[in-house]
Amino acid sequence: MPLNSTQWQKALAGDSLRPVYLLAGEELLVLEAADALRAQARRLGYTEREVLDVGNHFDWDDLARSAAGMSLFATRRLLDLRLPTGRPGTEGAKAINEFCANPPPDVTLLITAIEWSSKHEGAWTRNLDAAGALVVFNAPKPHEWAAWVGARLASRGLSATPDAAALLAERVEGNLLAAAQEIDKLAVLRGEGGGARIDATEMEHLVADSARYDAFKLTDAAFAGDGGRALHILAGLRAEGDELIALMGWLVNQLQLALRLANARDFAAQARAERLWPAREQLFRKALRRAPREHWLQCLARAARIDRIAKGREAGDAWLEAERLIAAIAEPRAASALA
Repeated sequence: MPLNSTQWQKALAGDSLRPVYLLAGEELLVLEAADALRAQARRLGYTEREVLDVGNHFDWDDLARSAAGMSLFATRRLLDLRLPTGRPGTEGAKAINEFCANPPPDVTLLITAIEWSSKHEGAWTRNLDAAGALVVFNAPKPHEWAAWVGARLASRGLSATPDAAALLAERVEGNLLAAAQEIDKLAVLRGEGGGARIDATEMEHLVADSARYDAFKLTDAAFAGDGGRALHILAGLRAEGDELIALMGWLVNQLQLALRLANARDFAAQARAERLWPAREQLFRKALRRAPREHWLQCLARAARIDRIAKGREAGDAWLEAERLIAAIAEPRAASALA
C-alpha cells in the first residue's frame, strides 16, 4: 500500500533507507520529499549520488550498470532516477523489477514522477512497494486547503488563526506553488520567530503587501500551461501600470531559453548548463512536450514584434498582442491566434 504523507515522515526519520523509493504526484510535494530523502541519505553516509534522467532515448540498461557499479570510495550510493511521466514502458518496468528483486547492498534507488494517477500503477509498482516504498503526494482537496496552509505556516515557524489560514487559502486559489511562495514571503515579512499568531486582518495586510504580480509569475504560469492564470496576471500587471517593454524583455529571455532547450540534443545536460533548478527544469520539459521547436520560434518572432509595437516602431495594440502570445505559449493549440 502506498504510504501517506504522515507515514512517509515517520519512514524517513529512521536510521536506514529502504532499497527503493517511488515518490509520485504533485510536483512541488514530490520535489520537496525528494530533497528531504537526499538530505537523509547524506546524513546516513550516502556520499555518492548518480542522476539518471529518463528521456525519449534513455537506455534502461544504464540502471543495471549503475546499480552493479563499484563505489569509488566504498561508500553507500544513491541512484536518483527521474521519470517525469511516471511511465517506464516495458523495458523500464523490467529494469525496475530486476532491481527490486535483487537490490545491491549499500545502494538505494530513488525514482521521482511528477505525472501520476491510478492508471500508472501496475506490476512494477507493486513489486517496488514490496521491496521499498511507494509514496503518492496529492494536492489538498478543497476542504483540506485551510488545514494544509496552517501546517505549512507552522513548518515555517508561523501560526495563524483559522480565519487567517482560510483567507490565504482563498488568495492562492488552490495553487500549491503559489501557496508555498506566499508562505515563504510571510516568513520573511514576519522575521525570525514569526511573532504572535497572525489573524485575518493582519494576513490580509501582509498578503496584500507581499503578493504583487510580476513578470516571473506570468512566464511561469504561461509555460506551465495555465493560460487562465497567466492572462489574469497579465491583466494585473497592466492594471498596476507596468511597462510592457520591460515585461517583453523577460518574456523574450524565457522564450530564448525554451528555444535553446528545444534545440539541445541532451535536454538534461542543457538544463544543467542553464543552471535550472529541478522545478523549472520540469516546467520547461513539460512545455516543450506540448509543441515543436517551430512553435517557439514563432512565439519568439511575435514577441519581437510586440516589443516594436510597444516602442512605437510598428502599428498595433501591444497589450492585445501580448494576450494572444501568452495564450499561445500556454496552449499551443491556440497558436492560430498569432495569425
